[in-house]
Amino acid sequence: MYEVDRIWLFLLLLRTLTLAVDATTGKQFGTRVSGERKNVLFILADDLRTSLGCYGDKLVKSPNIDQLASKGKVFLNAYAQQAVCAPSRTSMLTGRRPDTTRLYDFKSYWRVHSGNYTTLPQYFKSKGYYTMSVGKVFHPGIASNHTDDYPYSWTIPAYHPASFRFEKEKMCKGEDGQLHANLLCAVNVTEQPGGTLPDLESTDEAVRLLKSRAKDDTPFFLAVGFHKPHIPFRIPQEYLSLYPLENMTLAPDPDVPQLLPPVAYNPWTDVRKRDDVQKLNVSFPYGPIPKDFQLRIRQHYYAAVSYMDAQVGRLLSALDDLGLANSTLIVFTSDHGWSLGEHGEWAKYSNFDVTTHVPLIMFIPGVKAGLNWPGESNFPLIDVLRRSHHGFMKAKVIRNMVELVDIFPTVSFLAGLKEPKSCPERSFQVELCTEGDNLAYRYQHRERINTEIMAYSQYPRPADTPQVNSDLPDLKDITVMGYSLRCWDYRYTLWLGFNPNTFQVNVSDVHAGELYMLADDPGQDRNIYSESDHSVMMRKMASLPHNVSLQMRLKFQFHYLTAGMKTSRARV
Repeated sequence: MYEVDRIWLFLLLLRTLTLAVDATTGKQFGTRVSGERKNVLFILADDLRTSLGCYGDKLVKSPNIDQLASKGKVFLNAYAQQAVCAPSRTSMLTGRRPDTTRLYDFKSYWRVHSGNYTTLPQYFKSKGYYTMSVGKVFHPGIASNHTDDYPYSWTIPAYHPASFRFEKEKMCKGEDGQLHANLLCAVNVTEQPGGTLPDLESTDEAVRLLKSRAKDDTPFFLAVGFHKPHIPFRIPQEYLSLYPLENMTLAPDPDVPQLLPPVAYNPWTDVRKRDDVQKLNVSFPYGPIPKDFQLRIRQHYYAAVSYMDAQVGRLLSALDDLGLANSTLIVFTSDHGWSLGEHGEWAKYSNFDVTTHVPLIMFIPGVKAGLNWPGESNFPLIDVLRRSHHGFMKAKVIRNMVELVDIFPTVSFLAGLKEPKSCPERSFQVELCTEGDNLAYRYQHRERINTEIMAYSQYPRPADTPQVNSDLPDLKDITVMGYSLRCWDYRYTLWLGFNPNTFQVNVSDVHAGELYMLADDPGQDRNIYSESDHSVMMRKMASLPHNVSLQMRLKFQFHYLTAGMKTSRARV
């Protein structure tokens, strides 16, 4: 009991000191970057991992996003709260974690299901902003009330590209000359319905909206959601030429780790449903996909990233040409990542870095990393198909862990609004608050690595072993919830019993655990979790008060397990 109390008091003191430092830094930073309210351009990619040049990927060609990064702030360690579309987007846009939105699947609307939470665009709208949505921002359907949360979040109805209705149809010409619903679907755009694709249409509409607001004094919040690199890879075929197959490689860890708990594995059922993948007759649940096809998947994913990057370039160039870049806060991020064969997995649906680690870039007018000569364009469009080499000055990077729930308070503050207050422990009845932190406080001084800052993710499962609905179980079928903690040195995941009727987690019902030491194992392939060590730790944790939050319990457990590990290593 004494040892547990000592750990608890230490963490409580650390939290108090952190808040005090944040408060002091906030005063030094100033109430705003400048006194005027800024426009906001919020750009959201779909299924984009950190496969970008500005994140150190040597293969990808992403010059327009890299150019944005060179003039902004790049958060190198940003993490999604759940690696699937609707739960992640709802969490990000409300600033609440999935256990507060209670959305783990696609089949409920948070305002009805959990609480009438104010969203990021709704908050800006309430402050007089003209708010607009283009493409996939909220997840469409039940999860956003079939309206993209209009009229709460948006001044005008959300725009969706007409060509998106063909995305799941048989639009991909196969080797037999027939059309199929394939995973790999590089096309001649002129042969597609309307001679276009969803992200091309969305960019056109976003540019039109920017032009309509250019001379209006009312500040705007424009959210643009691109559909790529989400599957199917229905993209212009010319982007494949950027990635010859002979230059592609397999994932560095393409095999399922031996000590991976079966509950942690996602069997990528949505990938398996595609016509071209079905022809491979891949065994369920572990595969593997033939190596030559793996290379083609990776080629198409990278090509989809470059295609999406080109649309970002068109959008930023238009913003610049309209004279809006110097008065607009730009945010670029993704809802979650996507596995490209790591751990023998594809798609999202897990707690690993490849699915939870996302790009997060912010361009703040007046706080640019790169300054232009008078009259020089901020964001000239770069045609990746014509220019093969691009060089940009090194971006200003933030290395400590951050989360997508941090976006709401940070963007509010940087745009010139008052940031929402922090949520109480239980906030179901609180309409406006945030479970994230204002990241602006980290800009002011030289950053120091803080190993105590942690990012939290979670993922539900219907059973302890992979089955057909393991990737995306309905709420009623969820029996296990995997809670994952990511800090500078480790990833620690605990799979706990979950009651979908009461939304209660049984902290004593441990189904499996994972612990990865990142210095030795950056790919998270060697699970060093010990059930015997955990049993001792759980007995010590049993005396914790019932009102200690799940995140705090995870932190206690993590510190206990890793402190013991360091002691053991030191003695050796």
